[in-house]
This record gives sequence, structure tokens and C-alpha cells, in this order.
Amino acid sequence: MAVWVLLCPMNVPGLRSPHVKTGGIVYFARMLDKIRLHAAGNLPSDYLENLGKGFDERIIDFLRLKYSMLVERMKQGGTDEEILAWAYQYGRKPSEEEIEVWNDFMSKRGWNDPMSPRLAMRLKEGGFEDRTDIQTFFDFIDLDEGRDPVNRSLDCVA
Repeated sequence: MAVWVLLCPMNVPGLRSPHVKTGGIVYFARMLDKIRLHAAGNLPSDYLENLGKGFDERIIDFLRLKYSMLVERMKQGGTDEEILAWAYQYGRKPSEEEIEVWNDFMSKRGWNDPMSPRLAMRLKEGGFEDRTDIQTFFDFIDLDEGRDPVNRSLDCVA
């Protein structure tokens, strides 16, 4: 059991990788998962402080929404695709090129940019300082939550 805890420190059922796309957009599905889990009382307390902030705030700004409006919309239920269609209606619908730039920026955050020192700090705090293959926050999140950032089809790092 101690090995599982060490390798899968924060496996949160129902919380998808930031790499998962909805309508071609990375991270949106994860933010919706966090909102759903929080509403159901199943989001771990470690996540509460940054709910609606950080990457959540970035995608909200990208879609020109208000987080509180999205939370209210989520209470009505719906699929990720339905929520995204609503976001396009009440915020904005980015072009394919804007989505490509967004995806590239977000999926590489922490790699050779101003956030690199913070990523190094998070790796050290998590006991992953030896994982030189983890160069982005998306990959760190996957590693920290027990997903293999190299082989995303695996549920837990082996």
C-alpha cells in the first residue's frame, strides 16, 4: 500500500488529464470535472484553494467567460460538448488557429518559460526532482495524479 501511495499520490476518480480535449481545446474537460467534483463534494481539499484560478482562470479568460457563470451553467447539467457550446454562445468561439496556439501554449507551460522555476519547485515538493522527463505543468499534473505522462493510456505510474 505504501508503494501505491508513493506512486499515485493524488489519484482523483473522475478528474481527467489536462491533455484531454473538448472541441479540440485542452484543459476544458478537466476544469469541468473539477466543477462537477466540487459540486458533488468529491474534490479533494488540496484543489479547493485554486478552484477557478491558475489554468482554470486562463481558459475562462480565453473563452471570455466568468467562472461564476460557468459554475451556474454546470448546475443545469449537460455534456462537455453542450457546456462548450454554451461557452461559445455566452463568451466567444475562438478560431481554429487560436485554439492551436492556446493548446500549444498551455501544453508547454513550464517548459523553458517564466514558469520553469515554479515547475522545478513543484517537482521537488512532490519528490519528483529526479524526473527530468517532466518538463511541463501538464505532465507534472499527470504524474502527480498517478497518470503516466509518457504513456497516457495507463491509469497509474508503474
